[in-house]
Amino acid sequence: MTAVRAATLSERPSVFSADSAPNRTVLVLTLGGTIAMTRTAAAPGVTPTLTGSDLVGAVPGLQDTAEVTVEDFRQLPGASLATGDIVGLAERLSRAEGEGFDGVVVTQGTDTLEETSYLTDLYYPGAMPVVFTGAMRNAASAGADGPANLLAAVQTAGSSEVRGAGILVVLGDEIHAARDVRKTHTTSPGAFASPNTGPLGHVVEGMVRLHRLPKPIAPLPLPIAPLPQVEIVTASLGSSGTLLKGLENEISGLVVAAFGVGHVPESWCGPLEELAAAMPVVLATRIGAGPVLTSTYGFDGSERDLLARGLIGAGTLDPYKARLLLAALLAADTPRTEIAKAFLDRS
Repeated sequence: MTAVRAATLSERPSVFSADSAPNRTVLVLTLGGTIAMTRTAAAPGVTPTLTGSDLVGAVPGLQDTAEVTVEDFRQLPGASLATGDIVGLAERLSRAEGEGFDGVVVTQGTDTLEETSYLTDLYYPGAMPVVFTGAMRNAASAGADGPANLLAAVQTAGSSEVRGAGILVVLGDEIHAARDVRKTHTTSPGAFASPNTGPLGHVVEGMVRLHRLPKPIAPLPLPIAPLPQVEIVTASLGSSGTLLKGLENEISGLVVAAFGVGHVPESWCGPLEELAAAMPVVLATRIGAGPVLTSTYGFDGSERDLLARGLIGAGTLDPYKARLLLAALLAADTPRTEIAKAFLDRS
């Protein structure tokens, strides 16, 4: 049985200060994204052209925080990253811990950062701090936020106090758990938030100050093949449910992004019940905060009705994270009853 990481975290006091020091060793893995984008003569808009060395070299005071090693892992926009890239990243993180690094920072595009960090969190078994960060403003912009975010991420990754805390996300000097964080604005530098829980802590004057730590969860085994195809269908006013037809022949699992606390149009009930007999169908909410309920409403298409028809409640997981968890569970050949329990444990 896989050991649950950092079982003693809850024994620590609720507020910490980091022990960042120049002798800490931090590996920076770059994947591309806005933080690595600037203008060139070859393209009309910004593109990911900066290397990891370029990024690190643009951060004042970084050399006083840790000894940094840089590795260009990918150079892609966040929207072009695939689950296979992140499985490969999780494998690289395990090797980095074996190489003796005190922590790792991953830089990437913010389009998919909430998903890539969560998928990494599902797979990474180590205790070494791993921090994802990015930028909302590209390097050619006035007030580019990449250097400050990278500095705060390195300061966090170099702190022994976050060891065993799971995958973290640091932007705007806020520290979030990957399982809770969401991108909530298209352009604001303060785009990332954890709507259900708030941040874990902040970076203040270069020091990590934590208010709480997430509960430890056992990681899933890394897949030996590409992740099964799982898709999301979103409920909307007057939707006929046409997109549900024939899915049992196309995908391995489905996530329903439902209204409110877990409701869909009455016309969806029959098709969803049929799909739930053929594959795992997870019931999430499209709202962005708050849980799917289990027993409050009783009309056809309510959460109680849908769960009785065989759907699996996502708890507080949003549809995007629910999709990744379902795909990872299917890749691990998890029995249907255990899939439901996994969602309960991780929400």
